[in-house]
Amino acid sequence: MAYAEVITALADPTRRQIFEALREQPQSVGALAEGRPVSRPAVSQHLKVLESARLVSVEPRGNRRLYSIRRDGLDDLRQYLDSFWSDALSAYGAEIARRMKKKQEYTRRK
Repeated sequence: MAYAEVITALADPTRRQIFEALREQPQSVGALAEGRPVSRPAVSQHLKVLESARLVSVEPRGNRRLYSIRRDGLDDLRQYLDSFWSDALSAYGAEIARRMKKKQEYTRRK
């Protein structure tokens, strides 16, 4: 249930904002903290949670660490959500088949 870790990690609004900020380009903790009402240590803690959920990766560059989105980080969540879509499509297909059969039976009676 790796998708549960992703849901938990993204449930926090500040963490979600940090994650979304990384969409454009890799950033350091300092850059992510700028303009946010949270401290650098708080941003670091949020990034640790995102890294633990396999949503971001970190790359050391000199004396800084650059964080970026892992493109495969949302795969488990996507598969989980897709399973609901597949169930809905299957139920829709079954309902269409049921209605078509009912219509054919009605047409035969006439």
